[in-house]
Parts: sequence; C-alpha cells; structure tokens
Amino acid sequence: MIYFDKVSKIYNDDSIALKDVSFTVEPKEFVSIVGHSGAGKTTLLKLLLAEEYPTEGNIFFESKNVHNLGRNDVMKLRRRIGAVFQDFKLIPNKTAYENIAFAMEAAGKTEEEIESDVPHVLELVDLGKKIWSFPHELSGGEKQRVAIARAIVNQPDVIIADEPTGNLDPMNTYEIIKILCKINELGTTVILTTHNKGVVDSVGKRVLTIDAGSITRDDKEGKYVL
Repeated sequence: MIYFDKVSKIYNDDSIALKDVSFTVEPKEFVSIVGHSGAGKTTLLKLLLAEEYPTEGNIFFESKNVHNLGRNDVMKLRRRIGAVFQDFKLIPNKTAYENIAFAMEAAGKTEEEIESDVPHVLELVDLGKKIWSFPHELSGGEKQRVAIARAIVNQPDVIIADEPTGNLDPMNTYEIIKILCKINELGTTVILTTHNKGVVDSVGKRVLTIDAGSITRDDKEGKYVL
C-alpha cells in the first residue's frame, strides 16, 4: 500500500533528516514508528502527505509516486489519509460538531451526510455528549478524541498519528491508543509515531525504529527498543 524506496531528505542547512530509508506498509497494518526527538519521524509523515519532497528516492501510495502527482491528485491523496497531531489543530471558535463538519464540507459531503455521520463518529470516540462543546470546554484527551473523529469521518484508508499522546496524561493516553487500535481493527491502516515506550509496548504490533534518519530495526511484533 505504502512504499518508501531509498528515501533521503536533506534540508538547506545540510542537516540530514532521513538517509536511505526503505520500508513497506501493508493494508490494515498498525505500524509504530519510534525514535528520539529529531530522529526523522515527522519528516516521514510530511513526505507521505507530499508536504515535503525527498532529496533522493521515491514514495509510493498504491503504486503511484506521491511526488509525481498534480495538485488535484495530491488533494485526493490527502483525503485518503486522515491525520492526527499532538497539538490537536482544532478550530477554537467551532464546536466539536462543527470541527468535524468542516472536514466533511471540505471533502464535498452533503448536509444530509454531515448530519448523519458527525454524531455517529463522535459516539465512536465516546464523545456523543460533547457534540456542542467548544475546544476550550474540553480536556486534552477529549480534544484529541475530536481530532481523531475528524480524521476518520471521511473514511480514509490510512490514519497517521504524529505523537498524538504527547500532551496527555497516562489515562488519556491509554484511551487514545485504545481508540486507534479499534479503528485499525475496523480495517483502517494506522501509522503512529511516538517516543512513549508504554504506548508501543501496549499495542504489540509492528515497530519501526528510526535513529539519526535511518531505520535501525523493523520488528513484526515489537517493543520499544533504542
């Protein structure tokens, strides 16, 4: 489904973010990408979303080279990939319902689809009672669950979660990871970046370890090892 082929990324200041990285992610896999801060985890995700371009190598999504796509096709690609971030990226003056509806509107969904799907997806992340709450009325864990609901509402093929529990306490961290595992069990591919050992060990799925821009381990049912 996703294939990184000898990908390197070197920034203008000659700092090496990635060096000769190759790996494949199969449909419906749950892959944790681990490494210290600055190891290159976020750069990987930006390359997959075509927000950054590789210095060398190629990235394929279902046999299409991500960085050879035209603008319209890049937008179509991004609709197939739901993204969850450490800082939530919610619109502060919109309710939970409106934040998710906004993502559906951007994807061209009808008002009927929005009215049907938004409550359903909020129930999936156990936030049905917070549907009309604004971000400032939600806890950190609740904000992240809204962000996950927004990421999955358009039924993407892949969810990428970039340090989604970085700002959360252990209890909320556990709840967020449980939701991501549930999404994966329903058939969505999940790519999680984290430096939280407990998270990786609890998931018990494939682990890619990245250090100084290079993949140093690829464990099928791994734990956090650095």
